[in-house]
Amino acid sequence: MTKSEARFDRAAAPPQSTAWTGWIVFASIMLAIVGLINIVQGLTALLDETYYVAASSEGLLIGDLTVWGVVLLIWGGTQIAAGMGLNSGHGWARVLALIIASVGIVIQMVLVSAQPIWSLVIIALDVVVIFALTVYWQEARAGL
Repeated sequence: MTKSEARFDRAAAPPQSTAWTGWIVFASIMLAIVGLINIVQGLTALLDETYYVAASSEGLLIGDLTVWGVVLLIWGGTQIAAGMGLNSGHGWARVLALIIASVGIVIQMVLVSAQPIWSLVIIALDVVVIFALTVYWQEARAGL
């Protein structure tokens, strides 16, 4: 076999998919789903203020429901964009997903006393996603 034939065989072979490619695809799908959920919650907060009831005399921690709805819409749109871009193997989506996962860990640390099991599960998933996006990105990107 000549060099040109060997080069042709390697070029024709599909890229090797690894287990980390599956984690990247998982992260992209989860980001998009959670983004959709956040958009629905944001629209609910904007369109029906009676749906969310705050049982506190001091009101919501961040302001009113309009602010919360807008924050959720922006956050959800960002998550969907990162999920779609990550599934396509774009570098900007990797950076955005890393930021989203890092912010998610910080948010879950704040909420750990209110929902400990859920917060620890989300933190663990965010750590795995950050690990896959930093250590195995080139390997996983080749399989996308």
